[in-house]
Amino acid sequence: MANTSIILRVELAHDLVTFGDVATVISRAGGDVTSIDVIRVGKESSVRDITIDVQDSVEAEVVQAIKDLKGITLINVSDRTFLAHLGGKISVQPNMPIKNRDDLSRVYTPGVARVCTAIQENPLKAYSLTIKRNTVAVITDGTAVLGLGDIGPQAAAPVMEGKAMLFKQLAGVDAFPICLDTKDTEEIIRTVKVISPIFGGINLEDISSPRCFEIESRLEKELDIPVFHDDQHGTAVVMMAGLINALKVVDKPIETIRVVVNGIGAAGVSVCKMLLAAGVKRLVPVDRDGAIVRGQTYDQPMWQWLAEQPQVEDVAGGLDKVIHGADVFIGVSRAGLLKVEHVQSMANDAIVFALANPQPEIDPEIAQAHVRVLATGRSDYPNQINNVLCFPGLFRGALDCRARRIHEDMKLAAARAIASVVSDDELNELYIIPSIFNDHVVANVRHAVIEAAIRTGVARRIPPDFR
Repeated sequence: MANTSIILRVELAHDLVTFGDVATVISRAGGDVTSIDVIRVGKESSVRDITIDVQDSVEAEVVQAIKDLKGITLINVSDRTFLAHLGGKISVQPNMPIKNRDDLSRVYTPGVARVCTAIQENPLKAYSLTIKRNTVAVITDGTAVLGLGDIGPQAAAPVMEGKAMLFKQLAGVDAFPICLDTKDTEEIIRTVKVISPIFGGINLEDISSPRCFEIESRLEKELDIPVFHDDQHGTAVVMMAGLINALKVVDKPIETIRVVVNGIGAAGVSVCKMLLAAGVKRLVPVDRDGAIVRGQTYDQPMWQWLAEQPQVEDVAGGLDKVIHGADVFIGVSRAGLLKVEHVQSMANDAIVFALANPQPEIDPEIAQAHVRVLATGRSDYPNQINNVLCFPGLFRGALDCRARRIHEDMKLAAARAIASVVSDDELNELYIIPSIFNDHVVANVRHAVIEAAIRTGVARRIPPDFR
């Protein structure tokens, strides 16, 4: 269940109720008091703000329990999450003040005309003379937002703002949310292309499958700046980082393992591509109709691509059948699909990445007794596979070397860089992936991405620290 934090402002009548009574009622209703702030104290009553951690499912019960308590007047209920979003979470700030007419003439008219002319004569100067070199567009149509599905572009905006905050705080990248009011593939492609001149990179976000494949593929071909669908590739990169270290824990070479990937949508396809690029020789992609079989024909282009790969097995059947003997299970599907008996049928020292959010494919409490290494997408269990480990450093590197695109070598380099943050002394079953707040992650990923871009010829600039 998702947790939230609420603040209740209450007035207590001292002759009828004590704060201990209030705390007891909150606890019984499922809340956890984390702080108390005294607003006003009088002889007969006092006003206090009570901050409570509570699961979304019981928030209403906690509030009602307080209302029903004799001697309590509930003045106000505030949700700290909603308070954090008031007025939006990001803003645009100038890099220098305009204090006088001379300042104005240099940043705007007439002085700015000389800069415009310089860019007209050499468009690459846009990277040095505008925000292009450090700006990413975070673009969505709101059709696949978190676990909420198609909620529309306006409702998707808080997620895109949050992404922009992470870009800035973790990597110093200026990102701006762009929420498109269209689901038409061609219109999305055209819109991104026409707004692209001011951006150094495009981060596609929460666009439903299978349209996301064509949108990304076309934009990669038609633009000369990096295009990255984070739902696909961010998940794959961080998964790979975790798997690299998990295989060290169980002492299995990647070339020898058999991997089952459950859920062949946007993330699942990218996960499969990453596994193949990393050297996996036996792969079983599974969707709701069963395993994708080598040599079979499929209407979905990405499934057809998988069916043509020699590393994909030619065994048909559902998850019940194909998971037998697997060394690794990677789930990017939905809650409850992986059963205890499935895990028990896997090979010794099994690795399970149950990445469905907010509820994994199997209850972690149940799975832990049957696997050697377990990872989820949740922050309340060890080994969280979180895209935030990838995209800030990846784009920082791509922007710094002015990469034309982000390709598989750069993604694999990013995965290895994330994995390297966990030292051999630290590595164990419960710590295969670093925290998103580890200061080394962005720097390591940036460096690895730039190296890969230079090596493969997609970098247009060599940063000073690489010369």
